[in-house]
Amino acid sequence: MLFLNLLFLGLLFLILLATGWFFIFFFGIFLMIFSWKGFTLIEPNEARVLTFFGEYVGTIKDTGFFWVNPFLAKKKLVLRARNLDIEPIKVNDKSGNPIMIGSVVVWKVSDTYKAVFDIDSASNTVMVSSGNPKDGSVPSFGIDRMKAYEHFVRVQGNAAIRRVAGMYPYDQSEEKNLDKTSLTLRSDGEEVNKILEKELSERLSIAGIEIVEARINYLAYAPEIAAVMLRRQQADAIISAREKIVEGAVSMVKMALEKIEADKMVKLSEDRKAEIVGNLMVVLCSDESAQPVVNL
Repeated sequence: MLFLNLLFLGLLFLILLATGWFFIFFFGIFLMIFSWKGFTLIEPNEARVLTFFGEYVGTIKDTGFFWVNPFLAKKKLVLRARNLDIEPIKVNDKSGNPIMIGSVVVWKVSDTYKAVFDIDSASNTVMVSSGNPKDGSVPSFGIDRMKAYEHFVRVQGNAAIRRVAGMYPYDQSEEKNLDKTSLTLRSDGEEVNKILEKELSERLSIAGIEIVEARINYLAYAPEIAAVMLRRQQADAIISAREKIVEGAVSMVKMALEKIEADKMVKLSEDRKAEIVGNLMVVLCSDESAQPVVNL
């Protein structure tokens, strides 16, 4: 078509020189300029959705330089992967504790028909500044279709992360009846990320958007309970450490008594055994070094 346009331009100049018909020359120039509207350049990971007076004709995803019917409307779509950082929001986990949770989402447009015709980009308004500080931000329709998709992903991402956060407790200590195999937000990040990715894919399939990856990148207790929960975690850690110390002390006392009886070092009565057990437990479980008292 580019060759035909150049050939047609040369023919118009020949007609003008031969006949001097300016009307035909300018009409031909108008037709040639109108035909140039059909040329389109498509870069890698781009697409053009074509419609003919409102009717969907097809989508061009091939890379290169093309010519289509000038009467076709061409809507540009970018198929490259995009990164979206969803800021932390306050939600309640399964136990009802307020937590702050945020995520990062990698997404791209996969179904061009759904992306253009199944969602209304005007309803996903991009807020822009009017330049006047008194006016603030005003809605602007149709500025950037990809910005509208990003807003759509952000809204659905917030809804998905709220749902996933409400399905699981923050930690094992939050649920008394929780077994060791149950998922938690803090300990089972990979499994929770897969669930979040699945939830987002289901929500965004209507828009022809594919989720490449979705991960929780921020997780913490809300500020109003963070200090209390920190003390609770410290208490749980102290209790766990005490359990290990007592378990080890009991094992060492048992080994000591068995060793004394096996070597027949001394014959101990039950009262003496109880006294030795008490003394050893105090020495082994004390936070500070025990001060022995020698009975003469």
